[in-house]
Order: sequence, then C-alpha cells, then structure tokens
Amino acid sequence: MSDDTAPDENWGQQFDRLPPTADDRVVEGRPSREEVIDWWDERFGVDPAVFDGYTFWEKGAGKIWAFHGEVVDPIEVEGLGMRILRTRQRHWKPSTNAVQRFCGDATKNVIELSPGEAKAFVDGHDQQLDRWEGDWGYLTAAHEIAGELEPLGVGLYLHGELRSTVPKGRQEELVKLD
Repeated sequence: MSDDTAPDENWGQQFDRLPPTADDRVVEGRPSREEVIDWWDERFGVDPAVFDGYTFWEKGAGKIWAFHGEVVDPIEVEGLGMRILRTRQRHWKPSTNAVQRFCGDATKNVIELSPGEAKAFVDGHDQQLDRWEGDWGYLTAAHEIAGELEPLGVGLYLHGELRSTVPKGRQEELVKLD
C-alpha cells in the first residue's frame, strides 16, 4: 500500500480482497464477497457454489476480479485472475469473460438467439428483439452450439433492443456461428 493511502481508502494500483460481508467493509463503496455472489445469483441464477474456491478482488474503482486460489492481500500486480464485474455505478455490469465462464448453467436473464441473431450479436450489432419478456438490463446472450446452450457474451436489453457489448477485439475471436 502507498504510504499516503489510508487502509480505508481505495488505491487503484493494487488488488484488495473484497471483505466477506458488508459488515466487514472498511473501504466505502467496495462490495463484499457476499454481495457479488448474491448479485450473480439474483441476476442470472448462477449457483453460489460455482464460486467456491474463488477469491474476489477490487482494483481501481469498482473493477472486480475473480481468482481461483490464494495470494497475499493487498497485492500490487497488473492482473489477477479474470475481471468479472464493474461495480460503483448505477447498474453492475458483468464482463464477457465472466458470462462465458460462469453463466453456462444460468437460469435467469438468458436470451436465446437464433443463428442469424447470434452472428449479428458476436459481430457487435445491435438488434430489435421485441420477443424478450424478462428483465431489462444486462442479459446473457446465448446460442445453441453442438446441442448445448452456450453463453456468447453480455447484451444490454432496453426498449425492445438487444445491444451487443462484445468488445471489438473479441468479436473476431468468437466462434463463427454459420
């Protein structure tokens, strides 16, 4: 920790482990491990047991990372595991990597896309999809691949439109769905 940073302040250059519960919170605004797991369960129906063995860390303001294992706390490194979530904003936003990794068995807010819709989605195109009757906000966009429904990434659904949030650099990396 920097000599000029108090223990109750967020320091953007290091990873700090999330506190187990809100009652254990020292840094104002930092989510707890419990809140992160509850969010994945409430938003996507992800079984909390999926996160067993993972530690959660914040680097910067609200960038949450998951790491399967243990390291010292705090730690000054460039990366630690996988960035899974952005908090400290009105609506928490999951990362594409996290949805692909943890939402394979999601039971809520998963929109199944046809082959054409899936291709447009991974190519970064927004689409009018009025058939969705679930929650607005961030969804898991999924498509059937080899007989299994697979998460493609994060979509933002508002006013009948599914907006692709697949990062431009990732669009060409995703499997072509033709």
